[in-house]
Amino acid sequence: MSAQAATSGRMVVRFGSTGHMVMRKTGILAVVLLIVGAVACRGLPPLAEQEQWVREGNLVIERITARAVVNVWGEPPHYQTRFTQFFVMPDFTMIPASRVALGESPRGWEAGVHAGEGVFFLYPDRGWLLVFLDDRLVYKEALKADEMRALIEAWAYEDRFKTRLLDGTSIP
Repeated sequence: MSAQAATSGRMVVRFGSTGHMVMRKTGILAVVLLIVGAVACRGLPPLAEQEQWVREGNLVIERITARAVVNVWGEPPHYQTRFTQFFVMPDFTMIPASRVALGESPRGWEAGVHAGEGVFFLYPDRGWLLVFLDDRLVYKEALKADEMRALIEAWAYEDRFKTRLLDGTSIP
């Protein structure tokens, strides 16, 4: 009774070995989630810094937004938005499936795939194809004039067959 009187008003919780194991696993899980969250939430540099990189021709993957490119280079003469599958490479860079031969995979690719709304900017005067996913530059490719012409023609051909349902215009 004296032990009970000494602890009255306080809750005494005793864990067995199972309780300690659960607490330890919960703690480890919390630390892992904190680390993953910190890595996933890495911020973008300020827009001015991104624009400076674009001016210098330093198109840094995952660090430049479409807004920074448009602010410096202007609206792209040719662009396309489409649901796109991306091959995720071992170094976590992404290659749009449309930039790989049909039925092929990029050299070094293992098994990672991601999909989303890709925004393709084509700047023929600069020789660049830029692809954005979630407003971040994820792919860049320098193209020759004939490659650019072929891509522009392919996009124009595809656009001929789009319905109003696909291009987002409202139906009266």
